[in-house]
Amino acid sequence: MKRKYLMTGFLSLSLSLSLIGCSSEETKSDTDKKDNQKTQDPFDHSEKYTITGMTFRYGDPPPSSSPGLDMINDRFNIDYKPEIIPQGDYAEKSSAVVASGSMPDMIGFTADDNRFYQWANEGAFLPLDDYLKEYDTLSKIPDHVYDSFKVNGHIYGIPRYSNPFPLTPIIRQDWLDNLGLEAPTSYEELEKVAIAFTEDDPDQNGKDDTYGLAVGENINPNFNMGAYWDPSAWYHQNDDGDFIPGIISEGRKEVIQFFADLYKENAMPKDFAVLNWADTNNEFYSGKAGIFVGGVSGMSEDYLSGLLKIDPEAKLVALPPFKAPDDSQGFTMGSGFSGILALNAKLADNEGKIYRTLELVDAGKKFFPTDQKNPENEDFDWMWGKEGEGYKMENNAPVRVPTFSSEGLAPSTYFLDNREHVPSDADVRYSNDYKLPEMKDLVNSLQDMFESNPMYINPSYGIVSKTDQEKGADLTQFLMNEQAKMIAGQRPVSDWDKLVDEYLKRGGSEIIKEVNKGIEEKGYSERKWE
Repeated sequence: MKRKYLMTGFLSLSLSLSLIGCSSEETKSDTDKKDNQKTQDPFDHSEKYTITGMTFRYGDPPPSSSPGLDMINDRFNIDYKPEIIPQGDYAEKSSAVVASGSMPDMIGFTADDNRFYQWANEGAFLPLDDYLKEYDTLSKIPDHVYDSFKVNGHIYGIPRYSNPFPLTPIIRQDWLDNLGLEAPTSYEELEKVAIAFTEDDPDQNGKDDTYGLAVGENINPNFNMGAYWDPSAWYHQNDDGDFIPGIISEGRKEVIQFFADLYKENAMPKDFAVLNWADTNNEFYSGKAGIFVGGVSGMSEDYLSGLLKIDPEAKLVALPPFKAPDDSQGFTMGSGFSGILALNAKLADNEGKIYRTLELVDAGKKFFPTDQKNPENEDFDWMWGKEGEGYKMENNAPVRVPTFSSEGLAPSTYFLDNREHVPSDADVRYSNDYKLPEMKDLVNSLQDMFESNPMYINPSYGIVSKTDQEKGADLTQFLMNEQAKMIAGQRPVSDWDKLVDEYLKRGGSEIIKEVNKGIEEKGYSERKWE
């Protein structure tokens, strides 16, 4: 972590030199001057451009010469030169390239890479506001997602898609049924259910071998039942009207008290503070605990299959959000992105190349509904490298050939962002990604729950606080440790105000000021739900 900040500091000076002294405000002025002066057809392919790019990838990069790359060059009339670097080496290599003044036309970042915001502020990237409307996919990305990539009022980044639905609590419906209980609608009811799961033999095996909820180190999962209780959401406000991190809010205090009550009743693991994520999963999927978390994507069917072998009657369902004391009801929406792509500011003098580059980006993010993933859809067939070459159809579904990436057989391999961006109005059922019927049922219950409730837009997304960079990780760990002590009875929950004061004095007050300055600059003045 410290190494990254040292490198960032070094690059601040290097960039100032390599960018010839321009700033994002100056770039903004240049863009404003060009307003209403664009006369070029965005999709005119008469001129050939060389387009360079750099990003990271997990796994081995594809070859630098291949059929997939040729297909891209032919389709867009470009000489495309992507440099795809293994993730472990990417931060160091990309920093060196940018510091040398040879940044490519496009450059990728992880979602939590603060270099993007620093470099955007220093004028490294092209403001995209005037161009995004021209493209089918880029124009449909929600404004609240683009807000995360605004610096000085302009958009400098393109998001790599991530679905907006977070991990939220799920419960053993079969255990509720066995005990004649209803799904809880408040923390008070959830506590009673968790204790019943501990004391009343919910699996009906005659043994004292179950308990309420599975939780591990760093109080994970946090079991927030809505934005009001979410430790990561900037939902609550202090007496000055500033948003504050949820981890020091009254909502979090209520949750910590809830955990402390369960701890006393043996309704959660006594050794939670040392249980890693794998251990915590095992507590639930081995049939010991009855309450955990789940999501619409990334779920393990192997875990659920293991639980079903232990208890074939196991049925998991989503727990809807609770109504908060302020009458709000809904979970916090995810950021909507898992990575960032930016364009070099030096493209500003070549409008045709800007358009071609963004057309390339837009193509890589194109969404294909399940019923269009077949050779009859020419765009899909091209993206996957043509049927019989890059993929085959099996049981009416496309299956990539084993060497599609290692031999570079498909264009999809070479886009810096090749993740489909699912439109907000798309009819997508995440359960279609799973085979196990019980998993399909769980995922359907989660998706239905999300789609029937509003979601809070966290105003802190995309805001960089210098103090948070320097002290945030240590401060968060301090809070986690002290809150874990409160759960275990080693520190009274009545010390909450003292704990908050400690956080503020150690740097938290500066973080709050800096984040709220960013929130204000993004135009947020009140809570937003969608």
